[in-house]
Amino acid sequence: QVQLVESGGGLVQAGGSLRLSCAASGSIFSINTMGWYRQVPGKQRELVATITAGGDTTIRNSVKGRFTISRDNAKNTVYLQMNSLKPEDTAVYYCYAGSGYLNYWGQGTQVTVSS
Repeated sequence: QVQLVESGGGLVQAGGSLRLSCAASGSIFSINTMGWYRQVPGKQRELVATITAGGDTTIRNSVKGRFTISRDNAKNTVYLQMNSLKPEDTAVYYCYAGSGYLNYWGQGTQVTVSS
């Protein structure tokens, strides 16, 4: 089992910044990919950004140039730096960790961007 603990969400004005953190514990040796998804009520959860243990990243087109994903393998932690936030970025952000055959999710952290 892998446990994921998120932090860093909150309320920010449009144009502002937030940094999300997610620390993994447990059977972390099995984890390759970590990242962030987000979900708004009534819509499917969508990928925001992922990063592999080797540093390969995937980033959603709508956040490219504004969001940066990074990972500290020594701390088993993944970060999402979110700049130039827009109201449409408002969502619950979920940390994700995957081993290739098992997926793990954090409890979610609310990000609200006011206009």
